[in-house]
Amino acid sequence: MRLGINLGYWGAGMDGDNLAVAQEADRLGYDVCWAAEAYGSDAPTVLSWVAAQTERIDVGSAILQIPARQPAMTAMTAATLDSLSGGRFRLGLGVSGPQVSEGWYGVKFDKPLARTREYVEIVRKAMSRERLSYEGEHWTLPLPDGPGKPIKLTVHPQREHIPLYIAAIGPKNLEQTGEIADGALLIFPSADHIEDTALRHIRAGREKAGLTMEGFDVCPTLPLAVGDDVAGLADMFRPYTALYVGGMGSRKQNFYNQLAQRMGYEKEAAEIQDKYLGGDKAGAAAAVPHTLIDQTALLGPVERIADRMQSYAAAGVTTLTLAPAGFTLDERISALRAGTEALEHAGLA
Repeated sequence: MRLGINLGYWGAGMDGDNLAVAQEADRLGYDVCWAAEAYGSDAPTVLSWVAAQTERIDVGSAILQIPARQPAMTAMTAATLDSLSGGRFRLGLGVSGPQVSEGWYGVKFDKPLARTREYVEIVRKAMSRERLSYEGEHWTLPLPDGPGKPIKLTVHPQREHIPLYIAAIGPKNLEQTGEIADGALLIFPSADHIEDTALRHIRAGREKAGLTMEGFDVCPTLPLAVGDDVAGLADMFRPYTALYVGGMGSRKQNFYNQLAQRMGYEKEAAEIQDKYLGGDKAGAAAAVPHTLIDQTALLGPVERIADRMQSYAAAGVTTLTLAPAGFTLDERISALRAGTEALEHAGLA
């Protein structure tokens, strides 16, 4: 099992530290460094900054938001980043959510599965440097009855095939991801539940496409905090978990809330959402069960983290992405080093 890191969003007051964390991960042999975007920092700018100041580690978008860019623009960005980084770019895509898609980008959040499938087809066709023409429900290239003509990408990516990942949570999206992508970006993964909540759906998609899980990258992200006080470490992530389960999306359409329900936290997920949407963020955080945090993060001393890593590897995870927690750079670097120590302790390095 390989290790990655996720820097999250740029501009949160830790920008200089984030670069130092990425450089230390590069030195330690981490496999990939991911960066996120929502409605603040964009991922490509961050990734180019990191790639320019690292040597070996891959850089990946987790995610480039589909409503933010036309698919041909995404192909241009992927090809450019792969070329500039010396073949170290991984393209992660996702539909974002209805509030961001419609409120920030002005793009209707409808038919996300069909939109994703068409988007991936166009991106892959453009990156293959074919002349780009496409007829679909959501995109038609070139536009009919106009001056447009099929155009070929002029930039040569470093590699013929840039790995393409999709951020997926729901069963249908996970199945389609297995069918059309090279990897899945997962959030709030529990080793105890990942087979039922994710892998069986991905496997069904692979089988639908006549493929096996061989070569498919199962890539969940987990917060990492090292220390002896597991309960205290879990409390650090209460606001984070409450934000996603309670406040990410609308009451009717919150993918993270639905995931928590599928993990057996139906009552708790409803209470968290009620409190969060009612303005009681502290109450929502307090309502998050300790077990939910502990199941979806790596907490405790190195030996305990190593045991958890073994569980994820046995479940089918191929790249474990860590979000090292800490109030200072030294604490985050220490957590990063503990991640490699735990991997070695688990016999997975």
